[in-house]
Amino acid sequence: MNREPLPSSMDGNPVFREETGLQKFTRRLKEEPLIPLGCAATCYALYRAYRSMKAGDSNEMNRMFRARIYAQAFTLVSLVVGGMYFKTERQQRREFEKAVEARKSQEKRDAWLRELEIRDKEDREWRERHAAIEAAAKEAGQRPSEPDAARSAIEPADEKSVGVLDAVKALMGRN
Repeated sequence: MNREPLPSSMDGNPVFREETGLQKFTRRLKEEPLIPLGCAATCYALYRAYRSMKAGDSNEMNRMFRARIYAQAFTLVSLVVGGMYFKTERQQRREFEKAVEARKSQEKRDAWLRELEIRDKEDREWRERHAAIEAAAKEAGQRPSEPDAARSAIEPADEKSVGVLDAVKALMGRN
């Protein structure tokens, strides 16, 4: 597949480009850094609550469970606010991805059509060569459909027809 430049309407915007999974992860991390921060805070609060439970400190454990709830609420609010803030950009990205997919499918279709044209050309050339061979055979006085016309000069024509059973018997040395 060739790597031609993206459509001109997207040239000035570096955000719109084909990206790998890692690139998408880092882009999303840069767009909404509060969500991973909230997830990390939730995990830390759960870890501290577990350690407090193992140590038998119920006050610390309850404080950490409350901190977990606050961290989860912070993460949820970050998700909602980030979703509203980046809504138009995500719509533009979806449209861009649809355009890229349409371009790829068009390239695939064009390559398929080129392959069909090449095969059609080869088929026509083969038919022309076959017609020329038949014409040359007719001029020589042989018909290409006769069995002897297809035999090679090394392989002599048999006078009688040999069946499969007769051939096996001949190989075994029995008559």
